[in-house]
Amino acid sequence: MKMTGRYDVSSRGGGCAGLALDAKNNIFFAACRDKKNMIILSALDGHIITDLPIGDGSDGATFNPATMEAFSSQGDGTLTVVQESSPASFSVEQTVPTPPRAKVLTLDTKTNHILTITAEFGPTPAAPVQAAGATPPSSPPPSAPAWRRGPRAPMIPNSFQILVIGK
Repeated sequence: MKMTGRYDVSSRGGGCAGLALDAKNNIFFAACRDKKNMIILSALDGHIITDLPIGDGSDGATFNPATMEAFSSQGDGTLTVVQESSPASFSVEQTVPTPPRAKVLTLDTKTNHILTITAEFGPTPAAPVQAAGATPPSSPPPSAPAWRRGPRAPMIPNSFQILVIGK
């Protein structure tokens, strides 16, 4: 195991949090948080083919070779489905609503279902009070979504859910 290449996608996206592969056609699907997009690039030489919009807060990606679909799950309560019509043609096929924070996913290749997890959360606790003159810790900008900032809301006991998403 060693790194054999590096592909820069910073011109089109950033904060990539999911990577899927179409092994047959040598296509990477990089799901990125910063620009809320999926960058589609050649796995052979890294050239960017296109990029498509996804939801906010991607946390994973997977590819289903049986349906030629790439998936990205987002913390904002969406699952983006990208259809690969050919190795040069891609489109957002559907944006599926999910519960907020259902952002970790996997593919069940026997059923072609996407599995993701989430839970219900209580109210977010108040941020700690800063001492006078203290420098506040660095944190995301105030415009960042609530699910991306701290402190975090506590999970409600016994509310964990496994979601099964299929056609």
